[in-house]
Amino acid sequence: MPHAFSPEAEKLLDREIRVLDKGFVRLVDYMGNDDRIVQAARVSYGEGTKTYRENAGLIDYLLRHQHTSPFEHVVLELHCKMPIFVARQWIRHRTARLNEISGRYSVMEDEFYLPDEAQIKGQSANNKQGRAEDEVPPALRQKVLDLLRQDQGTAYTSYQEMLHDGIARELARINLPLSLYTQWYWQMDLHNLFHFLELRMDSRAQWEIRQYATAIAQMARAVAPIAYDAFERHRLRGRHFSAEELEALRRMLKGEANPLTGSKRREFEEKLGET
Repeated sequence: MPHAFSPEAEKLLDREIRVLDKGFVRLVDYMGNDDRIVQAARVSYGEGTKTYRENAGLIDYLLRHQHTSPFEHVVLELHCKMPIFVARQWIRHRTARLNEISGRYSVMEDEFYLPDEAQIKGQSANNKQGRAEDEVPPALRQKVLDLLRQDQGTAYTSYQEMLHDGIARELARINLPLSLYTQWYWQMDLHNLFHFLELRMDSRAQWEIRQYATAIAQMARAVAPIAYDAFERHRLRGRHFSAEELEALRRMLKGEANPLTGSKRREFEEKLGET
């Protein structure tokens, strides 16, 4: 079996895609591509026995019907730099192999995330996890930035002072805030990476992690463009409906009123309105 080669992925190797104010993602290596997905699915066929169109059709069928194991034969290795609060959301996707910088062994850099003014918003009244879309007054935005800078500076000064006094790194680090930048190497197969992207590119995900997901999506598309196209059609821009929602659709197609009420109706209408 020949070594997988994706021309667009080769262009991205070791190139930092900048994210947020100080972060990045970098494609370190990859194994497999669209051909590897096809080979894994058609283990009894040799290379070149099917046309590009047939291969694209097979990949589309596999993803559409959730035959996921062939996608696990494509793997991406990433080097990522992100604020700790982003990393703690990210690491909930446990189907990966990673190695993160350790504050027990290394002195942490004086690098903290400061949001852009446009991202400083109030708490959403409808989403307990998220921010509202309404604009915050400029004076309040500036106050938030000043408080963040002040607290970050105080915390790092105390950290340096403890290190200077000979306090163990593993203790000196414990008051450093979630806005501190961390780094890791992250390796994940394409099936699980698609799941990560589906959740973290969603409009309901926190804005900061969506920026990382969007950058990683460029890499997934470069490594396996046919598979990414199928993922985008069927999962990223597709929608799953419950039995109740499907019944509501049947009634609405017959010209009847939507029978759903309350939060179920609102969620259903959000699905229909998303693109």
